[in-house]
Amino acid sequence: MTDNMADLRTFNVVILGFSFMLIFTAFQTGGMIEQTVIQSVQQEGLFVGASGYVSLAIIYSVFALANWGAPSVVSVFGPRCSMVIGAVMYCLFIAVFIYPMVWALYLASVLIGLGAAVIWTAQGSFLTINSTQETIGRNSGIFWALLQCSLLFGNIFVWKEFNGKETIDSKTRVQVYVVLLVVCCVGTLMLFVLRNRRPEDRSDLLNVNSGDQAGEGPLQAFKRSIQLLKTKEMLLLGVCFAYTGFELTFFSGVYGTCIGNTRAFGDEAKSLIGISGAFIGAGEILGGAAFGLGGKLTNRHGRDPIILFGFVVHMTAFYLIYINLPQSSPITEIVTDASYYPVLIDSNKYLAILCSFLLGLGDSSFNTQVYSILGSMFPEDSAPAFALFKFVQSLTAAAGFFYSKYLLLQWQLLILVVFGVAGTLAFFEVEWKTANASRKGYTQIG
Repeated sequence: MTDNMADLRTFNVVILGFSFMLIFTAFQTGGMIEQTVIQSVQQEGLFVGASGYVSLAIIYSVFALANWGAPSVVSVFGPRCSMVIGAVMYCLFIAVFIYPMVWALYLASVLIGLGAAVIWTAQGSFLTINSTQETIGRNSGIFWALLQCSLLFGNIFVWKEFNGKETIDSKTRVQVYVVLLVVCCVGTLMLFVLRNRRPEDRSDLLNVNSGDQAGEGPLQAFKRSIQLLKTKEMLLLGVCFAYTGFELTFFSGVYGTCIGNTRAFGDEAKSLIGISGAFIGAGEILGGAAFGLGGKLTNRHGRDPIILFGFVVHMTAFYLIYINLPQSSPITEIVTDASYYPVLIDSNKYLAILCSFLLGLGDSSFNTQVYSILGSMFPEDSAPAFALFKFVQSLTAAAGFFYSKYLLLQWQLLILVVFGVAGTLAFFEVEWKTANASRKGYTQIG
């Protein structure tokens, strides 16, 4: 019976990973090229006044606010049905770029923000239900590695389609987004393959400030989110959540634009966006696979060594980006003054791609361990806990996209460094306290 339950859990985690891989092959690829595509569409006289940065900022702003209601939706519809509802919104957003209209872009941005809150809260709950104390780290790594394959496959496709093109013509745009729409729809249908189970046998998970959540209704789910937000552990983790939001903005929307706007890369600049995204994905996949396969080592030595590794990798990447890319590259490709030129060296495309890999590797370090610690600390409150994570992450991501229109590269990197240091230290504090409580046999902290 136990072996069958374990097999079912593993089956669900793998199918969940493949489904999200397809859905986010469409969305993450589309998000990385959105600003570049909109700039090209505007040359056709369409999307006048539209901004990819504004669209992404709307998505993450709505995402942040909607997270407060997402646990209630998951409580009513259940994790699997909630994920399907969210995935449909992603399909609608991708479809907008086939025949672009400004009002449709911003409306779809609102809808996908709502859908994102629901799908990610449900995903966190579903992953926790299908994990134990021993497998939560492994399952987080498996899911993350499969999810980030989306960056690899989607961006290789974009590189092939955009190669040698200074602007993205209508035919190329339609072809790319039709393929992405089909992929997103297939991923949505795969969610129906998931098999529901009840969260039995939860005694082997460390629980923080949790009561009996059985039969919890929508109002109780909302109240539980408020209660969790007031705990010291969640407030500290919130600093780390904030950092993951800022760096999500940078690698998913800003860095590709910086590369595409770097004139020193010549005709390759636009196609390098795809290569950059693929190498971000390679870093994410390697990190997720390594931390998943090394789940037993994490159980023995804790999560903090992986967080420290991710911190060092990201700080290295930020410095290399600072010296390699033009300071005005997040905003424009037009040479106007000295801010267009790199600080210390001539722009090097190979160094830029190496930094893409480092951004992905560091991101996987932080996110897999955040998933792991939330699943371990809040097994009976998984929906509210993951909703709070996504609330803070998406709020700072939205802020990041808003300021990306105006701040030079050096100031964006400074924000990342400050929050990276603070987020890492905050995570250490919670991890050490949790580990001590676990060793002493406590079931509650604080």
